[in-house]
Amino acid sequence: MKIRPDVCRAILLTSLGWLVIDVIILFYTLDNSAIQTRNVLRGERLTLEKGETAHPLALAEKQPQHQEEHVDPETEEALNNLLAGTSFDVNGPGSNGEGVNIDPSKDAEMKEMFKQNQFNLMASNLISVNRTLPDYRSSKCKSNTDSINVKELPSVSIIIVFHNEAWTTLLRGLYSIIYRSPRNLLEEIILIDDYSDRAHLKKPLDLFVQRLPVPVHIVHLPERSGLIRARLAGSDIAKGKVLLFLDAHIEVTEGWLPPLITRVHEDRKRVVAPIIDVISDDTFEYVTASDTTWGGFNWHLNFRWYTVPEREMSRRNYDRASPIRTPTIAGGLFAVDKQFFYDIGTYDKGMQVWGGENLEISFRVWMCGGSLEIHPCSRVGHVFRKQTPYTFPGGTAKVIHHNAARTAEVWMDEYKQFFYSMVPAAKQVDAGDVSPRLKLRETLQCKTFRWYLENIYPEAPVPATYLSIGEISNPATKLCFDTMGKKTGESAGVSPCHGIGGNQAWSLTKEGQIRSDETCISAFRGFSTSTTIRLEKCTVTPSEKHIFSYDEEKKHIIHVQSGKCIAVKANVLELEDCEPLNSQMSWNVANYQAAA
Repeated sequence: MKIRPDVCRAILLTSLGWLVIDVIILFYTLDNSAIQTRNVLRGERLTLEKGETAHPLALAEKQPQHQEEHVDPETEEALNNLLAGTSFDVNGPGSNGEGVNIDPSKDAEMKEMFKQNQFNLMASNLISVNRTLPDYRSSKCKSNTDSINVKELPSVSIIIVFHNEAWTTLLRGLYSIIYRSPRNLLEEIILIDDYSDRAHLKKPLDLFVQRLPVPVHIVHLPERSGLIRARLAGSDIAKGKVLLFLDAHIEVTEGWLPPLITRVHEDRKRVVAPIIDVISDDTFEYVTASDTTWGGFNWHLNFRWYTVPEREMSRRNYDRASPIRTPTIAGGLFAVDKQFFYDIGTYDKGMQVWGGENLEISFRVWMCGGSLEIHPCSRVGHVFRKQTPYTFPGGTAKVIHHNAARTAEVWMDEYKQFFYSMVPAAKQVDAGDVSPRLKLRETLQCKTFRWYLENIYPEAPVPATYLSIGEISNPATKLCFDTMGKKTGESAGVSPCHGIGGNQAWSLTKEGQIRSDETCISAFRGFSTSTTIRLEKCTVTPSEKHIFSYDEEKKHIIHVQSGKCIAVKANVLELEDCEPLNSQMSWNVANYQAAA
């Protein structure tokens, strides 16, 4: 059928009319979207309702609450320049927690930028500051968290200390907190600037945080104070009932906050940490950590991660969504009731800069009536750097030894000798006046360190009961047992005695282990004429190959099961038939005290 010309014209005009209307609507929508996007990029303060959880791009759907008056034009321009180079593309590089690989042609520039913060700043700058992350929680964790009534939980002050932090890592942490936290729990975020000298962390940052949808306060410290004192500057002004300390280069994940605060709310003497996942310092890939690890320490008083032992798994009824009672916490990220934090003495103000404060507060909490937990339903990613970009007054070692010595002197009782025997340099460092902390321990009626080892951390490398601590020497050769920095599985060795501990520090435990920190000597391969002594990782319950005794009269170290003696042969240790007059089998065990 042939269509008349006038009908064609009518159809054409009608179609053009609708096309014009569609274009007008499209431009109107795009214009509004652009305005809202500019508002977010400019950082205007946006309203987030109480009880509401923000999700990626949620801020872009909010109308600005107000615009600041009398903003310094130079500061506004500086902030706009920073934001112009800041990615807000949630679908861009690094989305969903993926890593970013830099083009090889930019390798030199990338390495130069890496030096600024000791992580891949170029990669961080390519990733959206509000990037998406998967929900890493187990189904049991999701179910447990969904059942929490967040309206009944106390308010939280989040305290973040930074020094010369990168712009994008700091913002990414802030955005992740805002997006992934129930609004009614966030009393405030407190940023403590520990005397940074980078321009972006001054007025531009001050202006930016004024426009965020939760109260964010910045304190610029007038001098370099270190993590411990800077955190105290934040806790002193915090309004929340719960303090939550975080590092500056972190990203929180979905559902991270309610599990932590619930446990503190149920028992104000609990200190609760999340699982700390790894954000690669090279690619910024988000890598989940195991939910079967807890915190411990070694003879150096270094914090260490270890596998949760069977006894704790059993106590939790093998429920991997249940909190882990941990001997120590890493210290960078944890929640604590504010009043309890002050009741037990906050931080040791005699400590310097950074390092060791986590073990000090761990010992103190357990010994003085509190408890420590790691909650597997709360995950926070942290950029783990291979080295610090900062300098320490007097050198890193001096500061670390000073802080560790204070911990040992106040909390470890006679067990401090394990630390000093392993780190003899710490004896030469002035630990300062510890009398106020000893007085605090007395006032709080805290338990002994032996109680801590026996009841909280029987798996510790520091034995609760021991017969000796010090060197094991052969008078004839003047050689001492020495780990020589060897790995487990290698032959145990000897070297000239130097009398300062370290690799030559050993303890004979009441159970018969001869151990240096986490390493034990072990009889290798049966009971042949000559059996090699090897180094192996110590076990909580010693196996027969690890059990030795000391005959103080004959000066023999005897492998109990075989009845053979340790002898030195060509700078190695072997098991041989015991010979009373053989000088190569004669050993002085320093500070030996026979079991009662």
